[in-house]
Amino acid sequence: MGSGQVTSSEPFDFQGKHVTVAGLGVSGVPAAKVLHGLGARVTVVNDGADERARAQAAELEALGITVRLGDGGALPEGTELIVTAPGWMPDKPLFMAAQQAGVPVWGDVELAWRLRGPDAAPWLAVTGTNGKTTTVQMLASILKAAGLRTAAVGNIGVSLLNAVLGDERYDVLAVELSSYQLHWAPSLRAHSAVVLNLAPDHLDWHGSMEAYAADKGRIYEGNRVACVYNVADKATEDLVRRADVEEGCRAVGFTLGTPGPSQLGVVEGILVDRAFVENRQKNAQELAEVADVHPPAPHNIANALAAAALARAYGVPARAVRDGLRAFTPDAHRIAHVADVDGVAWVDDSKATNTHAAEASLAAYESIVWIAGGLAKGATFDELVAKSAKRLRGAVLIGADRALIREALARHAPQVPVVDLDRTDTGAMRAAVQEARQLARPGDTVLLAPACASMDMFANYNKRGDAFADAVRELGSVDG
Repeated sequence: MGSGQVTSSEPFDFQGKHVTVAGLGVSGVPAAKVLHGLGARVTVVNDGADERARAQAAELEALGITVRLGDGGALPEGTELIVTAPGWMPDKPLFMAAQQAGVPVWGDVELAWRLRGPDAAPWLAVTGTNGKTTTVQMLASILKAAGLRTAAVGNIGVSLLNAVLGDERYDVLAVELSSYQLHWAPSLRAHSAVVLNLAPDHLDWHGSMEAYAADKGRIYEGNRVACVYNVADKATEDLVRRADVEEGCRAVGFTLGTPGPSQLGVVEGILVDRAFVENRQKNAQELAEVADVHPPAPHNIANALAAAALARAYGVPARAVRDGLRAFTPDAHRIAHVADVDGVAWVDDSKATNTHAAEASLAAYESIVWIAGGLAKGATFDELVAKSAKRLRGAVLIGADRALIREALARHAPQVPVVDLDRTDTGAMRAAVQEARQLARPGDTVLLAPACASMDMFANYNKRGDAFADAVRELGSVDG
């Protein structure tokens, strides 16, 4: 790792400053209100002018904030700073104009970081292609078990601005950060941070895998205590090596195997720490049992080790790691066991919306009838199918881009029976469940791990998972 003292940015006086907020939505509206409250002269620009945008605009205009709907491209005259919603792509004309005019662009995370008070809670930060939300929630559960005042915030849906500026006082924050947020957060400096894994995602936004990885790697810049990386994913370790951190900050790996010094890992069903112990060449600290992790799928154990590493970097005792993991319940649609019917387990991992997440999900079971398909978002499926072929008893394909998965199955798993469901009506998931039932045998797992986005057939992955769970429960009630 590089070294070098990194100081946080200078305070910014917003009084009378012309600030343009790019985008309404979850982050834009609170950012506009906060900036207005700090005395800035705020103009909000937004591409769309739909009913929701008009309602949000009316709310802000009532406070005296200028809103320009359907006009997200031009730089308002006199702009001295842009605060953008994280999803706005870097190549937008607004940002090109800002660059030419020498106007800085911040995201809502950067704004929250700059507005922290002098005694603000440190941030333990988490990013990665998959597993971010689960890891942050596990981390918050561990911190709470240690008696610390904390919250899971950031990309998880809880505004960092609210956490930083609200009345509640925190000891430490568990912060989920997306690659978009990191792109627009140049001065963020976490206490400790982890990149869980890296796989191609959002490349349309970032432009290349290299740019995507570089934005993820920003999370390590200026870390004080630990840069946590995935031993099984060399790209994460490479990001640590390139990071410019504070003197004394350490690289700490997590592995599903036996850990070396300065690593956390697994020994005979026990999660152990060889990083935050005295004499780590010889000693290891037991943290928890694999059975304390829910569910104990390999990728979820990796999430638990990453959360434990950040908590231990903050000084949390081993007992709190165990208690926090035991108390943690994953969100819905994340490798959630729905029911057992006639000796077949039915599992909902609708949240597996890309191939990397689906691969982790498929690796958790031995004999699988796989329900997959949806919007591929430019993904290819050959590597996923080749790695998972030996586990597949059958496949039921749904959604707009199912042909891509069918072709990958024909190439790499020709022995696997495939049902191709050419329907997108509301009964399609029920039909998929019925077809999966015909393929499954006692001891199998029917796994909804679509490897695709849901919006071709469902409002979101939650609705897709709900439709699956409802259809499975119907099977159980018919049997009963």
